[in-house]
Amino acid sequence: MESPKSHLAVSELSFSLFQRPLHPELFTIYGRRHIKTEHYETSIWATGGSHVVSLYTGDVCLTELISAPGQLLPRRGLIERFQFRGQRSHKCTLSRGLSYMTDFQVEKMSTNLYRQSHQDLERFARNRGMFINFPELAVSGLEPFSYIDFEARRDELHIHSFHAYPEQVTIIKTQSLFDLHQ
Repeated sequence: MESPKSHLAVSELSFSLFQRPLHPELFTIYGRRHIKTEHYETSIWATGGSHVVSLYTGDVCLTELISAPGQLLPRRGLIERFQFRGQRSHKCTLSRGLSYMTDFQVEKMSTNLYRQSHQDLERFARNRGMFINFPELAVSGLEPFSYIDFEARRDELHIHSFHAYPEQVTIIKTQSLFDLHQ
């Protein structure tokens, strides 16, 4: 399994939203979860400093992902794509009662705050979510990591992700809501 690309500028990363599933062969997957509820199924993949989340309900699929430049991705089904710069919110409503919204922020930190965030999220992940650490890619004692927390409710899926880049002492935080209320 190849190591994630930790030497990227955060501003080079893309956030994409697709109205279709994406093939796992496109990604190196370090951790995965599958959730099935009465109204939907979801796949969550930690892909090394990034993630892919696909929600399926009926014949509709909505997929969010964070990707590095040069990542081979299809054009078919692309709803939105934008770079990680500052803070941003995005909402969309699809036919058949599925709506989606996300907020993200790029947080530049002090070394101590980065280290403390790493410890806090790793401790929190013992009880919920998925934590992936990459100690072999540490920079000045700071390790890149990804933490993806999820809460599956009857008609909603909440995703909180934290992807850390030690070279820039930066963490990307995303919060997404897939909502099936009609």
